[in-house]
Amino acid sequence: MRAADKVLAREALADAIDARRAQRSPVVFTNGVFDLLHVGHVRYLEFARGLGAMLVVGVNSDGSVRSLGKGAGRPIVPAAERAEVVAALECVDFVCVFDEMRPDATIRALRPDIHVKSAQYTMEELPETGAVAEVGGKIVLAPHVPAASTTEIVRRIREAAS
Repeated sequence: MRAADKVLAREALADAIDARRAQRSPVVFTNGVFDLLHVGHVRYLEFARGLGAMLVVGVNSDGSVRSLGKGAGRPIVPAAERAEVVAALECVDFVCVFDEMRPDATIRALRPDIHVKSAQYTMEELPETGAVAEVGGKIVLAPHVPAASTTEIVRRIREAAS
């Protein structure tokens, strides 16, 4: 399957998951910007995949990234390209792009069994906790890879260019 074929609209993805849910459970969901793919992303996604039989990744749209205040010029890579790169990873089954700042609507539509976030957050800080609870899912915190972030990569590139 081509990476681009694994990128679906939220509604189509919900249908695809429902069709496969009985055979492949639990469904694991995570989300993020994934602007410049790095080792922290890879380890995070591999950890998430290890928790279930299907990994679905939500990628923030370009407008959503700007709303998150990631910094000037972000995102660097357009959402469709970020989604395709994430979909190319072997551990990822499906990807969808979502427009909201938080993945609540996507969580409600996809109804994952497990929602994964980085351990750089605490359970109390996660605004999507309510949406996960509504669909009967649980949250698992993945180990955080220190100093592996797009923001850090961008900072080093800018420093080197100065």
